[in-house]
Parts: sequence; C-alpha cells; structure tokens
Amino acid sequence: MKRILNIGLIATLAVTLAACTDSDATSNEQTDGELRQVRVAALPITETAALWGGMEAGIFAEHGLAVEVLPAQGGAQAIPALINGDIEFAIGQPFGPFRADLQDLGVVMIGNYASSYADGDDINAVVASAASGITRPAELAGRRVSVNSLGAAGDVTIMAAVEQDGGDPTTIEFVEVAFPDVPAQLEAGNIDAAWVPEPFVTQLRGRGDVFIVAPYQAVIPGLATLTTITTAERLESDAELIADFSAALQETLEWAQDPANEAAVRQAIKDNLELPEAVADSVRLPEFGWEIDRASLESLAELAGQYGVLDDQPDFDRLIQQQ
Repeated sequence: MKRILNIGLIATLAVTLAACTDSDATSNEQTDGELRQVRVAALPITETAALWGGMEAGIFAEHGLAVEVLPAQGGAQAIPALINGDIEFAIGQPFGPFRADLQDLGVVMIGNYASSYADGDDINAVVASAASGITRPAELAGRRVSVNSLGAAGDVTIMAAVEQDGGDPTTIEFVEVAFPDVPAQLEAGNIDAAWVPEPFVTQLRGRGDVFIVAPYQAVIPGLATLTTITTAERLESDAELIADFSAALQETLEWAQDPANEAAVRQAIKDNLELPEAVADSVRLPEFGWEIDRASLESLAELAGQYGVLDDQPDFDRLIQQQ
C-alpha cells in the first residue's frame, strides 16, 4: 500500500515553517555501495508514470538514488513537507512555488517535468456532467466547477477561457475536489463540471460526460503543468544530491518522451493507478521535458494577478534555479 503524505496547506503553516530549517537534509546520505534514499511528493495521476517508469527502468539507481514516491494532492500541499525536511523534492503545479516565493519560504524550481500541448488533444480539460447542460466555456459562469487546488493554474486558466468565450468568470463557484473523487461528485450532482488531467478526462468522456474546454491550451498553449521543486537551503547545502537527482530526472523524462518507451510508461500507469487496461492504453500522455519555460510561467503569474489570485508577482530570478 502506498504511504500517503501527511501534509497541510501552505497558507496555514507559512508563518511557522518560515522559521524552519532542513536540519536533516543530509541525514539520508548513502554509504559506500548503497543507494541514497530520496523522497519525492507527486500527484497520483498519469503524468507521474514517467517517474515510476524511470524508477523501474533503473535510471535513478544508475545515479545512486533509491526513490520513494509519496502521493500528494497538489504541489502547494507538499511545500510544508519540503521545508520541514520530510521530503527532498516535489513535483507539482506551479502555483505552490509561486506562493512560497511570495512568502519568502525559500522554495525553488530546479526543473520542469511535464507540459500541456500547444495544439491537438490536451492532457487537462474541463469536463461537465451531461445533466448540467453545459456545452461551452461561457456556460460555466454561475456553476460549481471543481479543481484539485483552489487558486492555482486550473481555476486561473478556466476563468480566462470563460471570459474569452463571453462569460463572466467572477460568477464561477470553484470548489476543491481531489481528482480521484471527481467522477463520484459529478455523478452525484454536487458539482457541475470539473477540471481534471488524464486518466480522468478519458474516463469521464467514456461514460458520457461532456468535454468543454482545455483551458491551458486555450489560454497559454504549451504551459507547464508540473514542475520540480526543492528548497534553496538544500540547493546550497546538498549540491551533490541536487545534481544527481536533476540528472536522473532529466534522463527519465527524455526516456519517457521517447516513443520507443511508451509501452513501459503505460505499464507504469497500470501498475500504479490500477486503471482498466483499455484506459491506460489510450490516455493522452503529456509532453515530458526538463527545461523550464520561464516565459509561460511568467504569463501564468501575470494572468493570476489580473484575476486577483496572486497579490504580487514572484521573483522569477530567485524562484527558477535550474542548473
């Protein structure tokens, strides 16, 4: 059974955690001939298949690392665990590190992980229940729409897509629902629509729910969906671990992006998400890649400022520390 990461919201812990130091940063170093244990928080979604697959392929072991993946609901929820030293790295949406930077919590982005597609079928979408009658983005106005983390890329890009379609984004009622809970909440009528990644887009459409919009693609094509983060303290105090993990994850993402390894990536989905084989074989995989697209992240932060989701802009020179 996977161990679930017990982590709280950054907003409630920021004051306490700002004074914390990662005193155990080097406590799990390897001894001669042993792999160094590394803990990584990641969402239980298909994008994480690259990480699982890279582990299975032995890429991390080749770099002297044994990785434990701890499921988390979102990147923001993993940040307190990062600062406390409970984990070494996290893979999550950009808004967690955005807010951490605005609070000067010492969180940095060291790499990208996955991005949406500039065109074609995207990997994230808003799907509405058939009973809602919603058929286009403007009709999301005044309705209950779920995202996995409030005040992040999901609701920001949804608001922009609704406004582009002539709707009033200020009237959307956003609610927080973990991705695995969305199908039941839609079916029960507790929400009208949901923003979900794969495999949930394929699952929901397959049962008759209605695709409404791929908001990333509609607003900032090719936007980073997931980035890799750690702390500035660890970056300074444990450069060897940062270098080893970065090299291993970059190699992993290149491996996952190679069509020759698609079957192995999809097998990782089957092994870790317990999906029906037909779904695992058909879900859309993201664009895996290590290089951070700073311009798209800046565009996302600016959009968040326009909609009042961020009060200020992150210091991207401080936040992005890709070696």
